[in-house]
Amino acid sequence: MTYIIIFLTVVISIVCFGNRRLADRLALRPYAVVHRNQWDRLITHGFVHGDYTHLLVNMLVFWSFGSNVERLFRTQEFAGIVRSGVLTFLLLYFGGMIFASLYDMVRHRNDPGYASIGASGAVSAVVFTSIFFDPLGMIYFFGVLPIPGILFGLLYIIYEGWSGKRMADGINHNAHLFGALYGFLFPLLISPSLIHVFLNGLKL
Repeated sequence: MTYIIIFLTVVISIVCFGNRRLADRLALRPYAVVHRNQWDRLITHGFVHGDYTHLLVNMLVFWSFGSNVERLFRTQEFAGIVRSGVLTFLLLYFGGMIFASLYDMVRHRNDPGYASIGASGAVSAVVFTSIFFDPLGMIYFFGVLPIPGILFGLLYIIYEGWSGKRMADGINHNAHLFGALYGFLFPLLISPSLIHVFLNGLKL
């Protein structure tokens, strides 16, 4: 599913680069969702990106973690913890996308000018589920510096929370933050017993 999602996201994003009307229709506009019942925007915005850099970063990170998380869910399927590894992965990705949008939905529901695009919330969810299952596994900070996943996660949460309050760079840090929180809690939502996986990963 990782490669299918990447393919669809790349194709739709590239089409939208040349069709701003379509990009605007797919973007998350809380006002349109609430007042025009365009609930599909909660999903479609994740297939649209602002430029090639935005698209490349999101899809590269998703590719780096997505396939591994899919394998983890297949393992959980074989163990009888989840009914379908594929369905569980889709619930993680698209559930993270929706949950990451809720803050904007509440805050900007009456603001017709606000819009947000990108798969960052969903990608953050996938990254943090990976951290849950392997908290001491190394993540390469800026692609160079290896640090334990749990430390990376803490630094990420602190940074995104701080940046979200500043709102000075045009990046939807709140979507990153809430997507990350969803991803970390998601394994416990499918089976609270998985807390032992996390604790064992920490060597506790």
